[in-house]
Amino acid sequence: MKLKALLVDDEKPILQNLHAVLPWADLDIEVVGLARNGVQALDLAREHRPDLILCDIRMPVMDGIEFLRRLRETDGEAEVVMLTGYQDFNYARSVIPYGVRDYVLKPIRYDELTALIERLSRAIRDRRRARDSEQSRLDQAMYLAYEKMLHDLLTDNAPVPPQRWIDGEEPERWRFVMMLADIDGYAQRCRGVPERERKMWLVAARDAMRDALAAEGLRHAVLPMREGEWCVLVELAGGSGAGDGAAAPSARREDDPRARAGRWAALLQEAVEIHAGFPLTVGIHPAEITIHDLSRVLRSLQRAVHLAADRDRSVLWHDGTAGEEASREGLWEPVGRLIAALKRVDRGGVEEALRLLTARLQAVSARSLARAEKAAHFIALYLLREMRALGALTAEQEDEIWRLVELADRMSDMLAAVRRITELSLETTERQKTGDRLMHIAKDYIDRNLSRDLGVDEVAGHLGISASYFSLLFKQHFGVTFLEYVTAERVELAKSLLLLTDRSISDIGRSVGYAERRYFNKVFHKVTGELPSAYRERMKSKRENGPN
Repeated sequence: MKLKALLVDDEKPILQNLHAVLPWADLDIEVVGLARNGVQALDLAREHRPDLILCDIRMPVMDGIEFLRRLRETDGEAEVVMLTGYQDFNYARSVIPYGVRDYVLKPIRYDELTALIERLSRAIRDRRRARDSEQSRLDQAMYLAYEKMLHDLLTDNAPVPPQRWIDGEEPERWRFVMMLADIDGYAQRCRGVPERERKMWLVAARDAMRDALAAEGLRHAVLPMREGEWCVLVELAGGSGAGDGAAAPSARREDDPRARAGRWAALLQEAVEIHAGFPLTVGIHPAEITIHDLSRVLRSLQRAVHLAADRDRSVLWHDGTAGEEASREGLWEPVGRLIAALKRVDRGGVEEALRLLTARLQAVSARSLARAEKAAHFIALYLLREMRALGALTAEQEDEIWRLVELADRMSDMLAAVRRITELSLETTERQKTGDRLMHIAKDYIDRNLSRDLGVDEVAGHLGISASYFSLLFKQHFGVTFLEYVTAERVELAKSLLLLTDRSISDIGRSVGYAERRYFNKVFHKVTGELPSAYRERMKSKRENGPN
Protein backbone atom coordinates (compact mmCIF):
# COMPACT_ATOMS: atom_id res chain seq x y z
CA MET A 1 0.00 0.00 0.00
CA LYS A 2 1.97 2.99 -1.28
CA LEU A 3 1.64 6.24 0.69
CA LYS A 4 2.18 9.84 -0.38
CA ALA A 5 4.25 12.47 1.44
CA LEU A 6 4.53 16.26 1.17
CA LEU A 7 7.65 18.12 2.40
CA VAL A 8 7.40 21.78 3.45
CA ASP A 9 10.31 24.01 4.59
CA ASP A 10 11.48 27.43 3.53
CA GLU A 11 15.17 26.46 3.89
CA LYS A 12 16.21 24.85 0.61
CA PRO A 13 19.07 22.71 2.05
CA ILE A 14 16.75 21.22 4.69
CA LEU A 15 14.07 20.56 2.08
CA GLN A 16 16.59 18.82 -0.19
CA ASN A 17 17.95 16.73 2.71
CA LEU A 18 14.45 15.66 3.74
CA HIS A 19 13.91 14.47 0.18
CA ALA A 20 17.32 12.85 -0.38
CA VAL A 21 18.38 11.46 3.01
CA LEU A 22 15.20 9.80 4.24
CA PRO A 23 14.67 6.27 2.79
CA TRP A 24 11.32 6.99 1.13
CA ALA A 25 11.53 4.08 -1.34
CA ASP A 26 12.28 1.58 1.43
CA LEU A 27 9.27 2.87 3.34
CA ASP A 28 7.12 2.53 0.18
CA ILE A 29 6.28 6.24 0.27
CA GLU A 30 6.19 8.56 -2.74
CA VAL A 31 7.17 12.20 -2.21
CA VAL A 32 4.54 14.04 -4.24
CA GLY A 33 5.71 17.60 -3.66
CA LEU A 34 8.24 20.03 -2.18
CA ALA A 35 7.00 23.43 -0.94
CA ARG A 36 8.83 26.51 0.38
CA ASN A 37 5.82 28.12 2.08
CA GLY A 38 2.28 27.43 3.23
CA VAL A 39 0.62 28.72 0.06
CA GLN A 40 2.57 26.31 -2.17
CA ALA A 41 1.99 23.52 0.33
CA LEU A 42 -1.77 24.11 0.39
CA ASP A 43 -1.99 23.92 -3.41
CA LEU A 44 0.03 20.70 -3.47
CA ALA A 45 -1.99 19.16 -0.62
CA ARG A 46 -5.27 19.87 -2.40
CA GLU A 47 -3.91 18.36 -5.63
CA HIS A 48 -2.27 15.21 -4.23
CA ARG A 49 -4.05 14.50 -0.91
CA PRO A 50 -0.86 13.33 0.88
CA ASP A 51 -0.99 10.81 3.72
CA LEU A 52 1.99 12.33 5.55
CA ILE A 53 3.21 15.94 5.75
CA LEU A 54 6.52 17.15 7.22
CA CYS A 55 6.11 20.89 7.76
CA ASP A 56 8.24 23.70 9.11
CA ILE A 57 6.53 26.29 11.35
CA ARG A 58 8.27 29.57 10.55
CA MET A 59 7.97 30.30 6.81
CA PRO A 60 7.32 33.40 4.66
CA VAL A 61 4.03 34.17 2.87
CA MET A 62 2.07 31.63 4.98
CA ASP A 63 3.52 29.96 8.05
CA GLY A 64 3.00 26.34 9.09
CA ILE A 65 0.28 27.11 11.63
CA GLU A 66 -1.93 28.96 9.12
CA PHE A 67 -1.25 26.25 6.52
CA LEU A 68 -2.36 23.57 8.95
CA ARG A 69 -5.48 25.50 9.94
CA ARG A 70 -6.53 25.84 6.30
CA LEU A 71 -5.56 22.24 5.51
CA ARG A 72 -7.90 20.93 8.20
CA GLU A 73 -10.84 22.69 6.58
CA THR A 74 -10.74 20.11 3.78
CA ASP A 75 -8.44 17.29 4.96
CA GLY A 76 -8.73 15.76 8.38
CA GLU A 77 -6.83 12.59 7.51
CA ALA A 78 -3.23 13.57 6.76
CA GLU A 79 -0.70 12.88 9.49
CA VAL A 80 1.40 15.99 10.17
CA VAL A 81 4.84 16.22 11.77
CA MET A 82 5.97 19.77 12.62
CA LEU A 83 9.63 20.76 12.25
CA THR A 84 10.62 23.41 14.77
CA GLY A 85 13.54 25.08 16.49
CA TYR A 86 13.81 24.84 20.29
CA GLN A 87 12.82 28.48 20.72
CA ASP A 88 9.66 27.84 18.62
CA PHE A 89 8.31 25.08 20.84
CA ASN A 90 5.81 27.18 22.80
CA TYR A 91 4.73 28.74 19.52
CA ALA A 92 4.26 25.26 18.05
CA ARG A 93 1.89 24.25 20.84
CA SER A 94 -0.76 26.41 19.22
CA VAL A 95 -1.22 23.80 16.46
CA ILE A 96 -2.27 21.06 18.88
CA PRO A 97 -6.00 21.59 18.10
CA TYR A 98 -5.25 20.85 14.43
CA GLY A 99 -4.16 17.28 15.07
CA VAL A 100 -0.37 17.42 14.77
CA ARG A 101 0.98 13.92 15.29
CA ASP A 102 4.49 14.83 16.53
CA TYR A 103 7.23 17.46 16.66
CA VAL A 104 10.83 17.18 15.48
CA LEU A 105 13.41 19.63 16.76
CA LYS A 106 16.02 21.18 14.53
CA PRO A 107 18.75 20.34 13.80
CA ILE A 108 17.08 17.22 12.56
CA ARG A 109 18.37 13.78 13.58
CA TYR A 110 17.48 11.78 10.50
CA ASP A 111 17.67 8.36 12.14
CA GLU A 112 15.06 9.40 14.71
CA LEU A 113 12.92 11.03 12.01
CA THR A 114 13.11 7.84 9.93
CA ALA A 115 11.92 5.76 12.89
CA LEU A 116 9.05 8.21 13.48
CA ILE A 117 7.97 8.13 9.82
CA GLU A 118 8.09 4.32 9.88
CA ARG A 119 5.78 4.23 12.93
CA LEU A 120 3.40 6.75 11.40
CA SER A 121 3.27 4.98 8.04
CA ARG A 122 2.49 1.71 9.80
CA ALA A 123 -0.33 3.39 11.71
CA ILE A 124 -1.69 5.00 8.52
CA ARG A 125 -1.70 1.66 6.72
CA ASP A 126 -3.35 -0.11 9.65
CA ARG A 127 -6.03 2.57 9.80
CA ARG A 128 -6.64 2.41 6.06
CA ARG A 129 -6.86 -1.38 6.09
CA ALA A 130 -9.37 -1.22 8.94
CA ARG A 131 -11.39 1.41 7.10
CA ASP A 132 -11.28 -0.57 3.84
CA SER A 133 -12.34 -3.70 5.71
CA GLU A 134 -15.23 -1.85 7.33
CA GLN A 135 -16.26 -0.40 3.97
CA SER A 136 -16.08 -3.85 2.41
CA ARG A 137 -18.35 -5.24 5.15
CA LEU A 138 -20.76 -2.36 4.61
CA ASP A 139 -20.75 -2.89 0.83
CA GLN A 140 -21.41 -6.60 1.27
CA ALA A 141 -24.21 -5.99 3.74
CA MET A 142 -25.81 -3.49 1.36
CA TYR A 143 -25.45 -5.91 -1.52
CA LEU A 144 -27.12 -8.72 0.43
CA ALA A 145 -29.99 -6.42 1.36
CA TYR A 146 -30.26 -5.19 -2.26
CA GLU A 147 -30.21 -8.77 -3.55
CA LYS A 148 -32.86 -9.92 -1.06
CA MET A 149 -35.16 -7.01 -1.93
CA LEU A 150 -34.88 -7.74 -5.67
CA HIS A 151 -35.43 -11.47 -5.10
CA ASP A 152 -38.54 -10.76 -3.01
CA LEU A 153 -39.94 -8.49 -5.71
CA LEU A 154 -39.19 -11.01 -8.46
CA THR A 155 -40.95 -13.81 -6.56
CA ASP A 156 -43.85 -11.64 -5.32
CA ASN A 157 -42.75 -12.05 -1.69
CA ALA A 158 -42.74 -8.25 -1.34
CA PRO A 159 -45.74 -6.34 -2.71
CA VAL A 160 -43.97 -3.00 -3.12
CA PRO A 161 -40.37 -1.74 -2.91
CA PRO A 162 -39.32 0.55 -0.06
CA GLN A 163 -39.72 4.28 -0.68
CA ARG A 164 -36.08 4.88 0.22
CA TRP A 165 -33.07 2.60 0.09
CA ILE A 166 -30.41 2.29 2.80
CA ASP A 167 -28.23 5.00 1.24
CA GLY A 168 -31.14 7.40 0.78
CA GLU A 169 -31.76 6.66 -2.91
CA GLU A 170 -35.28 6.15 -4.23
CA PRO A 171 -35.85 2.67 -5.74
CA GLU A 172 -38.59 4.23 -7.89
CA ARG A 173 -35.80 5.81 -9.93
CA TRP A 174 -33.85 2.61 -10.57
CA ARG A 175 -33.90 1.13 -14.05
CA PHE A 176 -32.76 -2.35 -15.10
CA VAL A 177 -32.13 -4.64 -18.04
CA MET A 178 -33.28 -8.18 -17.27
CA MET A 179 -31.76 -11.40 -18.59
CA LEU A 180 -32.65 -15.00 -17.84
CA ALA A 181 -29.70 -17.43 -17.89
CA ASP A 182 -30.55 -21.12 -18.17
CA ILE A 183 -28.11 -24.03 -18.48
CA ASP A 184 -28.90 -25.96 -21.66
CA GLY A 185 -30.08 -29.51 -21.10
CA TYR A 186 -29.78 -29.14 -17.34
CA ALA A 187 -32.30 -31.90 -16.62
CA GLN A 188 -30.28 -34.39 -18.68
CA ARG A 189 -27.00 -33.30 -17.13
CA CYS A 190 -28.35 -33.88 -13.63
CA ARG A 191 -29.23 -37.48 -14.32
CA GLY A 192 -27.50 -39.64 -11.73
CA VAL A 193 -25.31 -36.77 -10.48
CA PRO A 194 -25.01 -36.50 -6.66
CA GLU A 195 -26.56 -33.44 -5.07
CA ARG A 196 -23.21 -32.16 -3.74
CA GLU A 197 -21.72 -32.16 -7.22
CA ARG A 198 -24.73 -30.33 -8.64
CA LYS A 199 -24.32 -27.65 -6.00
CA MET A 200 -20.71 -27.19 -7.07
CA TRP A 201 -21.85 -26.75 -10.66
CA LEU A 202 -24.33 -24.08 -9.68
CA VAL A 203 -21.87 -22.16 -7.52
CA ALA A 204 -19.30 -22.19 -10.32
CA ALA A 205 -21.82 -20.98 -12.90
CA ARG A 206 -23.28 -18.25 -10.68
CA ASP A 207 -19.87 -16.95 -9.59
CA ALA A 208 -18.64 -16.96 -13.18
CA MET A 209 -21.55 -14.72 -14.20
CA ARG A 210 -21.03 -12.40 -11.24
CA ASP A 211 -17.31 -12.07 -11.92
CA ALA A 212 -17.88 -11.41 -15.64
CA LEU A 213 -20.28 -8.54 -14.97
CA ALA A 214 -18.18 -7.16 -12.11
CA ALA A 215 -15.14 -7.09 -14.42
CA GLU A 216 -17.15 -4.79 -16.69
CA GLY A 217 -17.79 -2.47 -13.76
CA LEU A 218 -21.53 -3.15 -13.86
CA ARG A 219 -23.85 -2.89 -10.87
CA HIS A 220 -25.79 -6.12 -11.02
CA ALA A 221 -27.48 -9.02 -9.24
CA VAL A 222 -27.47 -12.72 -10.22
CA LEU A 223 -30.45 -14.35 -8.52
CA PRO A 224 -31.32 -18.08 -8.63
CA MET A 225 -34.88 -18.78 -9.72
CA ARG A 226 -34.62 -22.55 -9.76
CA GLU A 227 -31.86 -25.13 -10.15
CA GLY A 228 -29.81 -24.20 -13.22
CA GLU A 229 -31.65 -20.92 -13.88
CA TRP A 230 -30.85 -17.35 -12.82
CA CYS A 231 -32.42 -13.95 -13.28
CA VAL A 232 -29.66 -11.46 -14.09
CA LEU A 233 -30.38 -7.78 -13.46
CA VAL A 234 -28.06 -5.00 -14.62
CA GLU A 235 -28.82 -1.58 -13.19
CA LEU A 236 -28.72 1.32 -15.62
CA ALA A 237 -27.39 4.80 -14.93
CA GLY A 238 -29.80 6.97 -13.00
CA GLY A 239 -30.08 4.88 -9.85
CA SER A 240 -27.44 3.81 -7.36
CA GLY A 241 -28.49 0.62 -5.68
CA ALA A 242 -25.95 -1.69 -4.17
CA GLY A 243 -25.31 -4.40 -6.70
CA ASP A 244 -22.36 -6.78 -6.42
CA GLY A 245 -19.47 -4.46 -5.72
CA ALA A 246 -21.39 -1.42 -4.51
CA ALA A 247 -18.89 1.07 -5.90
CA ALA A 248 -19.39 -0.13 -9.46
CA PRO A 249 -21.03 2.37 -11.81
CA SER A 250 -24.35 1.65 -13.45
CA ALA A 251 -24.38 0.84 -17.16
CA ARG A 252 -24.51 3.82 -19.52
CA ARG A 253 -27.90 4.49 -21.03
CA GLU A 254 -26.57 6.04 -24.22
CA ASP A 255 -25.38 2.68 -25.60
CA ASP A 256 -27.57 0.96 -28.18
CA PRO A 257 -29.82 -1.20 -25.95
CA ARG A 258 -29.73 -4.36 -28.06
CA ALA A 259 -26.00 -4.21 -28.73
CA ARG A 260 -25.31 -3.53 -25.07
CA ALA A 261 -27.50 -6.38 -23.79
CA GLY A 262 -26.18 -8.75 -26.46
CA ARG A 263 -22.63 -8.02 -25.32
CA TRP A 264 -23.54 -8.81 -21.72
CA ALA A 265 -25.25 -12.06 -22.73
CA ALA A 266 -22.15 -13.13 -24.65
CA LEU A 267 -20.02 -12.39 -21.58
CA LEU A 268 -22.25 -14.60 -19.43
CA GLN A 269 -22.16 -17.46 -21.94
CA GLU A 270 -18.39 -17.31 -22.29
CA ALA A 271 -17.82 -17.12 -18.52
CA VAL A 272 -20.05 -20.10 -17.72
CA GLU A 273 -18.55 -22.14 -20.57
CA ILE A 274 -15.00 -21.48 -19.38
CA HIS A 275 -15.41 -21.70 -15.61
CA ALA A 276 -18.28 -24.17 -15.24
CA GLY A 277 -18.14 -26.07 -18.52
CA PHE A 278 -21.81 -25.59 -19.46
CA PRO A 279 -23.54 -24.14 -22.52
CA LEU A 280 -25.91 -21.37 -21.55
CA THR A 281 -28.99 -19.91 -23.17
CA VAL A 282 -29.70 -16.28 -22.26
CA GLY A 283 -33.08 -14.67 -22.75
CA ILE A 284 -32.99 -10.87 -22.91
CA HIS A 285 -35.63 -8.23 -22.31
CA PRO A 286 -33.60 -5.35 -23.80
CA ALA A 287 -35.93 -2.48 -22.91
CA GLU A 288 -35.25 -0.89 -19.53
CA ILE A 289 -37.73 -1.71 -16.80
CA THR A 290 -38.64 -0.21 -13.45
CA ILE A 291 -38.56 -1.95 -10.11
CA HIS A 292 -42.34 -2.43 -10.33
CA ASP A 293 -41.96 -4.43 -13.57
CA LEU A 294 -39.62 -7.11 -12.23
CA SER A 295 -42.07 -9.92 -11.45
CA ARG A 296 -44.16 -9.42 -14.59
CA VAL A 297 -41.19 -9.26 -16.94
CA LEU A 298 -39.55 -12.27 -15.30
CA ARG A 299 -42.62 -14.44 -15.89
CA SER A 300 -42.84 -13.26 -19.48
CA LEU A 301 -39.13 -13.87 -20.07
CA GLN A 302 -39.34 -17.35 -18.53
CA ARG A 303 -42.15 -18.23 -20.93
CA ALA A 304 -40.10 -17.00 -23.87
CA VAL A 305 -37.01 -18.99 -22.88
CA HIS A 306 -38.68 -22.17 -21.66
CA LEU A 307 -40.86 -22.63 -24.72
CA ALA A 308 -38.34 -21.54 -27.36
CA ALA A 309 -38.10 -24.02 -30.21
CA ASP A 310 -34.30 -23.81 -30.69
CA ARG A 311 -32.24 -22.63 -27.77
CA ASP A 312 -28.87 -24.36 -27.42
CA ARG A 313 -26.29 -21.69 -26.59
CA SER A 314 -28.81 -19.16 -27.86
CA VAL A 315 -29.41 -15.50 -27.14
CA LEU A 316 -33.18 -15.06 -27.24
CA TRP A 317 -34.64 -11.59 -27.63
CA HIS A 318 -37.97 -10.93 -25.97
CA ASP A 319 -39.80 -7.62 -26.07
CA GLY A 320 -43.22 -8.86 -24.94
CA THR A 321 -45.04 -8.05 -28.16
CA ALA A 322 -48.69 -9.11 -28.27
CA GLY A 323 -48.31 -11.78 -30.96
CA GLU A 324 -45.30 -13.36 -29.34
CA GLU A 325 -46.99 -13.34 -25.93
CA ALA A 326 -50.16 -14.92 -27.29
CA SER A 327 -48.22 -17.69 -29.03
CA ARG A 328 -46.27 -18.66 -25.95
CA GLU A 329 -49.12 -18.10 -23.54
CA GLY A 330 -51.07 -20.76 -25.40
CA LEU A 331 -48.66 -23.43 -24.19
CA TRP A 332 -47.53 -21.83 -20.96
CA GLU A 333 -50.98 -21.63 -19.41
CA PRO A 334 -51.67 -25.41 -19.32
CA VAL A 335 -48.09 -26.10 -18.18
CA GLY A 336 -48.52 -23.65 -15.30
CA ARG A 337 -51.88 -25.18 -14.41
CA LEU A 338 -50.42 -28.67 -14.50
CA ILE A 339 -47.58 -27.84 -12.11
CA ALA A 340 -49.93 -26.01 -9.76
CA ALA A 341 -52.31 -28.99 -9.69
CA LEU A 342 -49.44 -31.40 -9.02
CA LYS A 343 -48.28 -29.26 -6.11
CA ARG A 344 -51.82 -29.35 -4.69
CA VAL A 345 -52.05 -33.13 -5.38
CA ASP A 346 -55.25 -32.35 -7.30
CA ARG A 347 -55.97 -35.25 -9.69
CA GLY A 348 -58.93 -33.50 -11.26
CA GLY A 349 -56.89 -30.37 -11.89
CA VAL A 350 -54.07 -32.46 -13.37
CA GLU A 351 -56.43 -34.17 -15.82
CA GLU A 352 -57.98 -30.89 -16.89
CA ALA A 353 -54.54 -29.33 -17.44
CA LEU A 354 -53.37 -32.35 -19.45
CA ARG A 355 -56.43 -32.15 -21.72
CA LEU A 356 -55.82 -28.44 -22.32
CA LEU A 357 -52.11 -29.01 -22.96
CA THR A 358 -52.85 -31.77 -25.47
CA ALA A 359 -55.33 -29.56 -27.32
CA ARG A 360 -52.89 -26.65 -27.46
CA LEU A 361 -50.05 -28.85 -28.75
CA GLN A 362 -52.32 -30.29 -31.42
CA ALA A 363 -53.17 -26.75 -32.50
CA VAL A 364 -49.45 -25.93 -32.75
CA SER A 365 -48.80 -29.15 -34.70
CA ALA A 366 -51.40 -28.11 -37.28
CA ARG A 367 -49.16 -25.14 -38.09
CA SER A 368 -45.78 -26.81 -37.52
CA LEU A 369 -45.37 -30.44 -36.46
CA ALA A 370 -41.64 -29.97 -35.82
CA ARG A 371 -42.30 -27.06 -33.47
CA ALA A 372 -44.98 -29.01 -31.60
CA GLU A 373 -42.65 -31.99 -31.14
CA LYS A 374 -39.85 -29.77 -29.81
CA ALA A 375 -42.28 -28.03 -27.47
CA ALA A 376 -43.59 -31.38 -26.16
CA HIS A 377 -40.01 -32.57 -25.62
CA PHE A 378 -39.15 -29.44 -23.68
CA ILE A 379 -42.33 -29.60 -21.58
CA ALA A 380 -41.49 -33.17 -20.54
CA LEU A 381 -38.00 -32.10 -19.41
CA TYR A 382 -39.32 -28.97 -17.76
CA LEU A 383 -41.89 -30.97 -15.82
CA LEU A 384 -39.26 -33.51 -14.80
CA ARG A 385 -37.07 -30.70 -13.49
CA GLU A 386 -39.93 -29.19 -11.49
CA MET A 387 -40.95 -32.51 -9.96
CA ARG A 388 -37.37 -33.23 -8.93
CA ALA A 389 -37.31 -29.92 -7.06
CA LEU A 390 -40.50 -30.95 -5.26
CA GLY A 391 -39.06 -34.34 -4.31
CA ALA A 392 -41.98 -35.95 -6.14
CA LEU A 393 -39.93 -38.55 -8.04
CA THR A 394 -37.61 -41.26 -6.78
CA ALA A 395 -34.34 -42.03 -8.56
CA GLU A 396 -35.87 -45.17 -10.07
CA GLN A 397 -38.86 -43.22 -11.32
CA GLU A 398 -36.58 -40.62 -12.92
CA ASP A 399 -34.72 -43.40 -14.75
CA GLU A 400 -38.02 -44.73 -16.04
CA ILE A 401 -38.98 -41.29 -17.38
CA TRP A 402 -35.61 -40.83 -19.05
CA ARG A 403 -36.00 -44.11 -20.88
CA LEU A 404 -39.38 -42.95 -22.17
CA VAL A 405 -37.98 -39.57 -23.26
CA GLU A 406 -34.97 -41.11 -25.00
CA LEU A 407 -37.16 -43.51 -26.97
CA ALA A 408 -39.79 -40.91 -27.91
CA ASP A 409 -39.64 -39.73 -31.51
CA ARG A 410 -43.19 -38.41 -31.93
CA MET A 411 -45.32 -35.85 -30.14
CA SER A 412 -47.64 -38.59 -28.86
CA ASP A 413 -44.64 -40.33 -27.26
CA MET A 414 -43.66 -37.13 -25.50
CA LEU A 415 -47.19 -36.60 -24.26
CA ALA A 416 -47.12 -40.13 -22.91
CA ALA A 417 -43.92 -39.25 -21.02
CA VAL A 418 -45.61 -36.13 -19.63
CA ARG A 419 -48.58 -38.18 -18.48
CA ARG A 420 -46.29 -40.76 -16.86
CA ILE A 421 -44.46 -38.01 -14.98
CA THR A 422 -47.76 -36.76 -13.59
CA GLU A 423 -48.88 -40.29 -12.60
CA LEU A 424 -45.65 -41.09 -10.79
CA SER A 425 -45.55 -37.67 -9.11
CA LEU A 426 -49.11 -38.04 -7.83
CA GLU A 427 -48.38 -41.53 -6.54
CA THR A 428 -45.33 -40.31 -4.64
CA THR A 429 -46.86 -37.14 -3.23
CA GLU A 430 -50.08 -38.89 -2.18
CA ARG A 431 -47.98 -41.20 -0.03
CA GLN A 432 -46.12 -38.28 1.46
CA LYS A 433 -47.38 -36.25 4.36
CA THR A 434 -48.04 -32.57 3.73
CA GLY A 435 -45.12 -31.65 5.99
CA ASP A 436 -42.74 -33.86 4.04
CA ARG A 437 -43.75 -32.22 0.76
CA LEU A 438 -43.25 -28.78 2.23
CA MET A 439 -39.81 -29.72 3.52
CA HIS A 440 -38.75 -30.97 0.08
CA ILE A 441 -39.71 -27.58 -1.35
CA ALA A 442 -37.95 -25.81 1.52
CA LYS A 443 -34.75 -27.79 0.98
CA ASP A 444 -34.71 -26.96 -2.73
CA TYR A 445 -35.24 -23.27 -1.98
CA ILE A 446 -32.50 -23.22 0.67
CA ASP A 447 -30.02 -25.05 -1.54
CA ARG A 448 -30.58 -22.57 -4.39
CA ASN A 449 -30.10 -19.57 -2.11
CA LEU A 450 -27.26 -20.58 0.21
CA SER A 451 -25.18 -17.57 -0.84
CA ARG A 452 -27.88 -15.11 0.24
CA ASP A 453 -28.87 -13.90 3.68
CA LEU A 454 -31.60 -16.50 4.26
CA GLY A 455 -33.98 -16.36 7.19
CA VAL A 456 -36.83 -18.43 8.58
CA ASP A 457 -39.42 -15.81 7.63
CA GLU A 458 -38.37 -15.81 3.96
CA VAL A 459 -38.49 -19.60 3.53
CA ALA A 460 -41.75 -19.88 5.47
CA GLY A 461 -43.23 -17.16 3.25
CA HIS A 462 -42.13 -19.09 0.16
CA LEU A 463 -44.06 -22.09 1.49
CA GLY A 464 -47.07 -20.01 2.53
CA ILE A 465 -46.97 -21.05 6.19
CA SER A 466 -46.13 -19.26 9.44
CA ALA A 467 -42.55 -19.04 10.65
CA SER A 468 -43.35 -20.89 13.88
CA TYR A 469 -45.03 -23.78 12.03
CA PHE A 470 -42.15 -23.91 9.56
CA SER A 471 -39.58 -24.10 12.37
CA LEU A 472 -41.51 -26.94 14.00
CA LEU A 473 -41.82 -28.91 10.75
CA PHE A 474 -38.19 -28.29 9.88
CA LYS A 475 -36.86 -29.59 13.18
CA GLN A 476 -39.14 -32.64 12.99
CA HIS A 477 -38.10 -33.45 9.42
CA PHE A 478 -34.35 -32.75 9.50
CA GLY A 479 -33.59 -33.26 13.19
CA VAL A 480 -31.80 -29.89 13.43
CA THR A 481 -32.86 -26.26 13.50
CA PHE A 482 -33.03 -24.14 10.36
CA LEU A 483 -29.84 -22.26 11.32
CA GLU A 484 -27.95 -25.48 12.09
CA TYR A 485 -28.97 -26.96 8.74
CA VAL A 486 -28.03 -23.88 6.72
CA THR A 487 -24.69 -23.59 8.52
CA ALA A 488 -23.86 -27.26 7.93
CA GLU A 489 -24.77 -27.03 4.24
CA ARG A 490 -22.67 -23.90 3.78
CA VAL A 491 -19.66 -25.45 5.49
CA GLU A 492 -19.95 -28.66 3.44
CA LEU A 493 -20.12 -26.65 0.23
CA ALA A 494 -17.15 -24.56 1.40
CA LYS A 495 -15.16 -27.76 2.00
CA SER A 496 -15.76 -28.84 -1.60
CA LEU A 497 -14.71 -25.44 -2.93
CA LEU A 498 -11.58 -25.45 -0.78
CA LEU A 499 -10.60 -28.87 -2.10
CA LEU A 500 -11.51 -28.51 -5.75
CA THR A 501 -10.68 -24.86 -6.51
CA ASP A 502 -7.82 -22.45 -5.88
CA ARG A 503 -10.12 -19.55 -5.02
CA SER A 504 -9.28 -17.37 -2.03
CA ILE A 505 -10.80 -18.01 1.38
CA SER A 506 -12.69 -14.71 1.18
CA ASP A 507 -14.19 -15.58 -2.22
CA ILE A 508 -15.29 -19.00 -1.02
CA GLY A 509 -16.83 -17.47 2.10
CA ARG A 510 -18.85 -15.05 -0.02
CA SER A 511 -19.93 -17.88 -2.34
CA VAL A 512 -21.48 -19.78 0.56
CA GLY A 513 -23.15 -16.81 2.23
CA TYR A 514 -20.53 -15.26 4.52
CA ALA A 515 -19.65 -11.74 3.43
CA GLU A 516 -16.95 -11.24 6.06
CA ARG A 517 -13.91 -13.53 6.12
CA ARG A 518 -13.44 -13.35 9.87
CA TYR A 519 -16.97 -14.56 10.52
CA PHE A 520 -16.59 -17.31 7.89
CA ASN A 521 -13.41 -18.48 9.65
CA LYS A 522 -15.22 -18.49 12.99
CA VAL A 523 -18.18 -20.52 11.71
CA PHE A 524 -15.98 -22.97 9.80
CA HIS A 525 -13.76 -23.49 12.85
CA LYS A 526 -16.76 -24.03 15.11
CA VAL A 527 -18.15 -26.74 12.81
CA THR A 528 -14.93 -28.49 11.76
CA GLY A 529 -12.45 -27.66 14.50
CA GLU A 530 -10.01 -25.99 12.12
CA LEU A 531 -9.70 -22.87 9.99
CA PRO A 532 -10.48 -23.04 6.25
CA SER A 533 -6.82 -22.46 5.35
CA ALA A 534 -5.68 -25.26 7.68
CA TYR A 535 -8.36 -27.60 6.31
CA ARG A 536 -7.23 -26.89 2.74
CA GLU A 537 -3.56 -27.49 3.58
CA ARG A 538 -4.29 -30.69 5.52
CA MET A 539 -6.43 -32.17 2.75
CA LYS A 540 -3.89 -31.12 0.10
CA SER A 541 -1.11 -32.82 2.05
CA LYS A 542 -3.28 -35.90 2.54
CA ARG A 543 -3.88 -36.19 -1.22
CA GLU A 544 -0.21 -35.72 -2.04
CA ASN A 545 1.21 -38.02 0.64
CA GLY A 546 -1.55 -40.58 0.95
CA PRO A 547 -3.56 -41.44 4.07
CA ASN A 548 -0.46 -42.28 6.07
